[in-house]
Amino acid sequence: MASEPASERARVGDILRSLVFYPVFYFGSIFYVLGSLAMLPISQRAFRKVVRGWSAWHRGCARALLRIKVRIEGTPPAGEAFYALRHESFFEAIDLPYLLLNPVVFAKAELIAIPFWGYAGHQFGLVPVERETGAKALRAMIAAAKSFAGTGRPLAIFPEGTRVPSNSRPPLQAGFAGLYKLLGRPVVPVAVDSGRLYHRWWKRPGTITYKFGEPIPPGLKRDEAEARVAAAIQALVNASSRT
Repeated sequence: MASEPASERARVGDILRSLVFYPVFYFGSIFYVLGSLAMLPISQRAFRKVVRGWSAWHRGCARALLRIKVRIEGTPPAGEAFYALRHESFFEAIDLPYLLLNPVVFAKAELIAIPFWGYAGHQFGLVPVERETGAKALRAMIAAAKSFAGTGRPLAIFPEGTRVPSNSRPPLQAGFAGLYKLLGRPVVPVAVDSGRLYHRWWKRPGTITYKFGEPIPPGLKRDEAEARVAAAIQALVNASSRT
């Protein structure tokens, strides 16, 4: 009998690892969500620590069960900053509380509807974005950003507005420009190449790389700010594909 091709053996391994990962991660997540809600009326600091622990749990499960490692290139700046992250899969959305310290994250409103998890996320600083409501959504985002001004917490947004394929270059959504103008913070472009490993039912082993770019100063005109952020993220993506 002919031996099974190596690519097929790898696919079977991907399926088996993923079938273990899903119940382990999501079952464990129940305890983190309930634990965070239990801490909420007691201590905001303890609550955030549990949320960060959930994010660390996800990264640990990815490393141990999926054989996915994380590499970080570049250094986030000290102090308040506004992060514009490439979004290729759910990996970076779950990983953000571990990647950054207590980030305020602008994300799709559907996440808030998840029972228990959505409430915990909202209390942590997940800002729901109603993408279909246009100017109303932008006003809500700006109001939320103002409420976190001066807290020292980093703000993070996925400026394309949704998950994007690895080789695509979609335009940035209007919400990014509105926040950039309001906040007066430097923008840190961040590329991540998670799509090739994580954006699928059957996850693949390998290394996911975050690349932090040089901060882009505040005060630029909208077109220039959008062009520089988009170009910076794409340059980081291109650099990742060559390594």
